[in-house]
Amino acid sequence: MHAKVNEQTIGLITQDKRFAHDVIGSAVEALGSFALAATLGFLFRITRARNPGLRPAFIGPVAIAGGVLSGLSSVVYFVAYGLKAHQFVTHGSQTYEQANKLLTSPTLVIPQLLGFLGVLLLAIGFVLTAMNAMRVGLLTRFMGYLGIFAGVLVIITLVPIPIVECYWLLALAYLLSGRWPTGVPLAWRTGRAEVLVSSQALRDQRMKAGGAGPGWPKWGRPVPAPKPAPETEIETETVASETVGSPAPRTRSATPKRKRKRRR
Repeated sequence: MHAKVNEQTIGLITQDKRFAHDVIGSAVEALGSFALAATLGFLFRITRARNPGLRPAFIGPVAIAGGVLSGLSSVVYFVAYGLKAHQFVTHGSQTYEQANKLLTSPTLVIPQLLGFLGVLLLAIGFVLTAMNAMRVGLLTRFMGYLGIFAGVLVIITLVPIPIVECYWLLALAYLLSGRWPTGVPLAWRTGRAEVLVSSQALRDQRMKAGGAGPGWPKWGRPVPAPKPAPETEIETETVASETVGSPAPRTRSATPKRKRKRRR
């Protein structure tokens, strides 16, 4: 009589061989979740500093808790899964019943549930933080809506690699460097909530505020004043007056007159 083999038994045998790789990968993923949680927490704090009446006030802690919970649960799950896989390979007859019993144990079910909860909290914190940062003027409309979309993709995974989330984080880092192409939003400099303006208005503000003094972020270099036009040299010629009296000065431009071209 042959033992019943399915995807669960094959998965446990494969997991035992790649245990170290999965643990390292889950650790790197956890570091990414921690960094994302710290970024969202920082963005929420400076958003609330510009709008003290921001509600709900637990958006930042929710984002931080979601990132930490999802990262830790991922590491715990892969460690427990690897131990169960090693137990399945080295003990017992490696049957379907044994594999099903190992995979339904609370050691694997609880980390999965905590991971789902962490991802949900992280997505909620992502969406609300990006939306409120856009409302107070810290993020442009493009960055705000992109952050909301990236928060939705935390739950609804379209591709294995989080391309949108990575792009949003890189764009946020570029914005924090003070080199945003259309100018850093005014709320970063004033320390209070500002109304979002169009890109053209931001460029005008950057040109007017150029060289306003030291401080971060910089709004550009001062625009040099236009040079005055050179004065035309005037030569004065004194002509004797035909009438009786003192001679009257007459001015004549030194610019030579253009000769008219004769038509043939």
